[in-house]
Amino acid sequence: MIKLITDKEQKKVIARSILESLTEWFEVEESREQYIAESPDRIMVAAEEDGKIVGFLNLKETGKETVELAVMGVLKEYHRSGLGRQLVEEAKKIAKEKGYEFMQVKTVEMGMYEDYDITNRFYISCGFKEFEVIRHYWDEANPCQIYVMGL
Repeated sequence: MIKLITDKEQKKVIARSILESLTEWFEVEESREQYIAESPDRIMVAAEEDGKIVGFLNLKETGKETVELAVMGVLKEYHRSGLGRQLVEEAKKIAKEKGYEFMQVKTVEMGMYEDYDITNRFYISCGFKEFEVIRHYWDEANPCQIYVMGL
């Protein structure tokens, strides 16, 4: 089940629980802590299975008409179960209801790392389109791929 989370403290607990379980993707502690700290002020949808939160997605406004999929995590044992796609679909619905016209997501450019290539293919399969690569947004080893979609 996918649900909107509105309680600020619950958002932090969910973000911490999921992101600390996915340190192979969220290995930089400073970044992980920033996602957790920012989560109370973001739109959050969460995936629940058997009474346990197993994934979440946060949206943040990046422009008057644009929202960004700021962070998303699904416990590894639930990968390829459809929950990630359900989270994105619910996020799209909420963003449309709030009047946003576009959604974007930033990840590492395709071809750099196998794990990120899987992530890139996931975003493309959800309807995101390649927009731009910014080579030095993060650092040389991690060129930033921006994907966008119209809502």
